[in-house]
Amino acid sequence: MIKKNSRNKTGNNTIAQNRQARHDYFIQDDIEVGLELQGWEVKSLRAGKVNIAESYIFFKGGEAYMSGATITPLNATSTHVVSNSTRIRKLLLKRRELNSLIGKVNREGYTVIALSMYWKHSWAKLKIGLAKGKKLHDKRDSAKDRDWLRDKARIMKHATR
Repeated sequence: MIKKNSRNKTGNNTIAQNRQARHDYFIQDDIEVGLELQGWEVKSLRAGKVNIAESYIFFKGGEAYMSGATITPLNATSTHVVSNSTRIRKLLLKRRELNSLIGKVNREGYTVIALSMYWKHSWAKLKIGLAKGKKLHDKRDSAKDRDWLRDKARIMKHATR
């Protein structure tokens, strides 16, 4: 009989990704944070009904909040629960991480963006990134580098034949 190993689970734990973020920003650092969610939101996350592409993180009163993320409620949501799909959600950070982020945003001109949402054990986690915006010429340079890497891989593949 084969034992199940919880560490070697097959499957993808990613719920949603913000692919546009890597195109629009230079990501300096990324941090894993928790989310304060309601029950219907967790059920919707399990069904994969979330979009974080237009979300942003802001700080208010010494706390971090995420706005703009859309979690679509399921059809089977209870009638007595008022479900707001674009409500502001609190992020759960340690005080030291929070102070560091607030300082970098205020002093050094960084912005904080949501990169991906995923499951870690039974908890929904959000990976946020400390980022600086790219200019148009930076986007062109990264597109040129990406094209060159693809062409180089193609040349190397055919050179070994």
